Amino acid sequence: MEDQRVENVIIVGSGPAGYTAALYTARANLEPLVIEGFAWGGLLQQTTDVENYPGFPQGIMGPEMMQHFRDQAERFGARLETDDVTQVEISTDGGLHKVWTGDEMYVTRALILAMGAQHRKLGVPGELELAGRGVSYCATCDAAFFRDAPTLIIGGGDSAMEEAMFLSKFAKKVMIVHRRDEFRASKIMLERARAIPNIEWLTPYAVEEFSGGEGNSLAVARLRNVADGSTRELEVTGAFIAIGHEPQSQLVDGQVETDAAGYVVTQGRSTLTGIPGVFAAGDLVDHTYRQAVTAAGSGCQAALDAEWYLRDTPFPGADVVSEASAAAQASA
Repeated sequence: MEDQRVENVIIVGSGPAGYTAALYTARANLEPLVIEGFAWGGLLQQTTDVENYPGFPQGIMGPEMMQHFRDQAERFGARLETDDVTQVEISTDGGLHKVWTGDEMYVTRALILAMGAQHRKLGVPGELELAGRGVSYCATCDAAFFRDAPTLIIGGGDSAMEEAMFLSKFAKKVMIVHRRDEFRASKIMLERARAIPNIEWLTPYAVEEFSGGEGNSLAVARLRNVADGSTRELEVTGAFIAIGHEPQSQLVDGQVETDAAGYVVTQGRSTLTGIPGVFAAGDLVDHTYRQAVTAAGSGCQAALDAEWYLRDTPFPGADVVSEASAAAQASA
């Protein structure tokens, strides 16, 4: 540890939260190290047109936007390590935190967790191939592309109802597909959805396969009735999968507080995790909004929280350094 460089800030993960945290900490002269992962850019790397991020009136492709985020953070001095973090060891007493990428270890005074969340997948044929070509995981993001079109929502919880109600403002028809006759959604959300005339209900059905048509875009969804095994094919141009998210908190499981779903818990409106010097931002903590703009705002908060922590917290081992310096001056 004597020859180990001590980082001011390490940011684990990328995407809007990670890169925004990198931008702010870099501009504060903290020289952040961003271990962005091989799949840098987060979920927006899997998104085509982004029309609801402020500042891009003509819209922008998701990968292009993340390249802009990345370039801006790097311009101000963020150091980017394109590798996956394999282990994190968090100090609970305000000491140095350790981060590994394989055999390489880094130590840091402040740690910002921005590993994000992944959409839970159905795991059926055609899903991955048609993602961004009709298969989507966010109606709030993509509904406008399916104006006057027949669409599906797959799911049975409150999120699925919210997605269906939003999509119904644009789509010609919204068919909610759920494998059970009963829904997990709250009574009030079900009542609101049932009151919308262009929402239909398909139960008990499960999606078996998505098939593409002209231009390799979604054309057909094949459904199976889970009660009698019969199948039916629906011609649709949009299918929105709303069966939940999986926060990528495995690296810090048991080291920071998480809720029942695995989201990292933060204090109040801050990004503080309850462990000194450890902050969390973006979809890793957000199971409500999950938008690029809210993730970016959360990354800004984490950067400011980390900056204030470093300002107000003595460097671990500073007393030893001061004593050695004083001894050197005395001997001179």
